[in-house]
Amino acid sequence: MHHRKRLLTGAAVLATAALALTGCTPPGSGDTDKGDGALTPVTLQLQWFAQAQFSGYYAALDQGFYKDEGLDVTLKEGGADIVPQDALTSGEADYAISWVPKVLGSIEQGAHITNVAQIFERSATTQISFKDKNINSIEDLKGHTVGSWGYGNEWEIFAGLQKAGLSVDDITLVTQAFDMLGMLQGDIDAAQAMTYNEYAQVLESVNPATGKLYQPDEINVIDYNKVGVGMLQDSIWADADRLASDPKYEETTVKFLKASIKGWIFAMNDPQKAADIVTAAGSTLGTSHQLWMANEVNKLIWPSTNGIGFIDEAAWNRTVGIAKTTKNETGATILTKDPPADAHTNKYIQQALDELKAEGVDVMGANYQPITVTLKEGGK
Repeated sequence: MHHRKRLLTGAAVLATAALALTGCTPPGSGDTDKGDGALTPVTLQLQWFAQAQFSGYYAALDQGFYKDEGLDVTLKEGGADIVPQDALTSGEADYAISWVPKVLGSIEQGAHITNVAQIFERSATTQISFKDKNINSIEDLKGHTVGSWGYGNEWEIFAGLQKAGLSVDDITLVTQAFDMLGMLQGDIDAAQAMTYNEYAQVLESVNPATGKLYQPDEINVIDYNKVGVGMLQDSIWADADRLASDPKYEETTVKFLKASIKGWIFAMNDPQKAADIVTAAGSTLGTSHQLWMANEVNKLIWPSTNGIGFIDEAAWNRTVGIAKTTKNETGATILTKDPPADAHTNKYIQQALDELKAEGVDVMGANYQPITVTLKEGGK
């Protein structure tokens, strides 16, 4: 399906679409408030189309949190043909959202970028199947047709197989479309599914045997976190060279992280409003699906162990270890050596967290409780 790319800027909240498009400023071309009220233009490259996976950033834009920090932020949608870290290294964006294993491969190929905030603390990747397939564990995948999207999304599958003593040759690995039709039509026994998206797509579908929507007790779920091979996913990446040479970019990074965290806290406290904001920004997802996504994404962040965005060294090292030792169907690994020391840093997120704590902001979400979302057919 073809999707038109959209930009959402701080200016667009107040101006017409035409004015917003003509008023876009190249990334990094301005300074933080010069005293004349000017805002620093910042472009964030998302890794997919507008949806509640990114609700914190949309909320921060909608609620004026970026503007409060002196930033005029543009949210740039992604898609299947968009590689966020490439947009960052080419100068088309100031920051990018992407999964750690995907970017580690780019770093080994020469991209000089840094993870400055690990927003998702837990992996959202699962492998799901209908109960009648009797797939209750990774070991049970043997002999079955297993779906994966590819594009670097498949590494937890390979790592899980390897940990269970299996190889890709023990399954029939097929390329899965970005939907669940393959599973629903019986072509895929165990489909790849994000907790916040594809899993819900099945629950929004009618079971022809019952005439009602599929229920969770009709589905087996392999959670890669529980298997022990969950890899770090959505994180904020910055340009390492600019961080090392440009104090203004460093300052902007802290401001951007502070405002983004406030956006994620807003989404934690009011997932319905956060979902509505993303819908208003142009997402084509249905209302109940969007709320499901906002709720499930919150579970990946909250409660936070060390403060939202703080990079846990054990989780980082686990992801790097999997990237170095897990082989794909051709025998290749993501990494052949450890990434450079500046592939990640807590310098800026710690400063942002400290400043927010001083302002009395709860960056831990210790009392977070997810809501209950009722899905409707088709996610409407």
